[in-house]
Amino acid sequence: MKNLMINGKPHSVEAPDTMPLLWALRDLLDFNGTKYGCGKGLCGACTVHVNGEAVRSCVTPISSLQNKEITTIEGADGNTLLKTVQEAWYDEDVPQCGYCQSGQIMNAAAFLSKNKNPDDDAINTAMNGNLCRCGTYVRVRRAIKKAAEKINGEQGSEN
Repeated sequence: MKNLMINGKPHSVEAPDTMPLLWALRDLLDFNGTKYGCGKGLCGACTVHVNGEAVRSCVTPISSLQNKEITTIEGADGNTLLKTVQEAWYDEDVPQCGYCQSGQIMNAAAFLSKNKNPDDDAINTAMNGNLCRCGTYVRVRRAIKKAAEKINGEQGSEN
């Protein structure tokens, strides 16, 4: 039995040590906001936070997560930064198909926790590993800037 802390609540799962967190989340715990993309940690669709850091859940074994806080997109309501990024995503109409968006939002929130006033180059570098087949990268960048403005308390700034 593995005990995982997800979105501030304890969850127990019966699974092998090597099971990727993604499958524990989706198949055993019904957290379906985290998506399967490539299964190799390359596309970012499966990004979640572990102790505030963006990680690829498809390549993270659940055995490595004891005593660590896991946050999924479903935890946005209880996380001010994550909720701010999610709202900026909606405001900027980022999603098209939406499949990659939970991973994009999770990565952006982890990035903004470290860089509260990013420029385009910093955003591009931070988001480089999150792929979007619809090509909404310009809107992603705008949403990240909008979230940063809100975090910093700036109003009406044009970027």
